[in-house]
Amino acid sequence: MARMRYWKITADEMDNFSYDESKLLNWEIKCIREPEDEAHFIGVFMYRDGTAYDYESVKGICFFYNNIEQEEVPKITKFLQDRYNGKEMEKGERIFLKGSKEIYSGKDIKSLAKELESTFNTKAVISLEFENYTQEELKEVGMPEAKLLPIPTK
Repeated sequence: MARMRYWKITADEMDNFSYDESKLLNWEIKCIREPEDEAHFIGVFMYRDGTAYDYESVKGICFFYNNIEQEEVPKITKFLQDRYNGKEMEKGERIFLKGSKEIYSGKDIKSLAKELESTFNTKAVISLEFENYTQEELKEVGMPEAKLLPIPTK
C-alpha cells in the first residue's frame, strides 16, 4: 500500500477524522505569522520512527523556525517542554525534544495546533502522512480527497 499525505488541514477539520493512529507516520503543524510574504513561521512535527540528528534517530517532538526572533526560541521550547517533556537538543534552526511524549491522535494534534495559534499569534496548517491505508479506506475514516497529496512510489 502506498503512503498518503494530506495537507492544508485546519485544526477544526481534525474533528472529522477517525483514523487508526498506528498508521500515522508523521505529522506537522506549520504556524505562519502574517504577513505571509515575510515567511515568519514555526513548524512543529513528529516522525514515528524518529527524526535524523547527525547519525542518530531522535524520537520525540521537534520544531524548526524561520525569521523568528532568537529570544522567542526558548519560549517555544518551554511551551512544548511544559506539555510533552523531553531533553532539548539543538541543530541549526531545529530543536529536538528527545524522549518527549509522542502524540498521534487527531484530538491531540488539534489541541496543540490551537494552543500554538493562540500563544504565538500564528495560523496553523496541518499535514498528516499515513501508511498501510488505501485511498478508499482513508476516505472512509473522513480524510478529504481534495487535500490528498499522493506520494509516488517505485
